[in-house]
Amino acid sequence: MVGVIPLFGPVGPEILIILLILVLLFGANRIPKLARSAGQAITEFQQGREDIEAELEQIDSESSTEENETAETETAENRS
Repeated sequence: MVGVIPLFGPVGPEILIILLILVLLFGANRIPKLARSAGQAITEFQQGREDIEAELEQIDSESSTEENETAETETAENRS
C-alpha cells in the first residue's frame, strides 16, 4: 500500500532536524523567548486584522444606511 505524502509542512524526523538546527543557531535559552515574541507578533497581527475588519463592516453598514435613506427620500419626492 502506498503511503500518504503530506503536501505541506514538516512531519516526523524533519521536525526534529529543524529543532536541532534552531538549538544550534540560537541556543536553548533563547528559543522560548523567540517563541514568545513570535506568539505576541501573531496576536498583534490578528488583533489589527480584526480591527480593520470591524472598521470595514462599520463603513459598509453606514454606506448601506445612507443608500437606504437616499432611496427613501427619492421615493417620497417621486410620490409628491
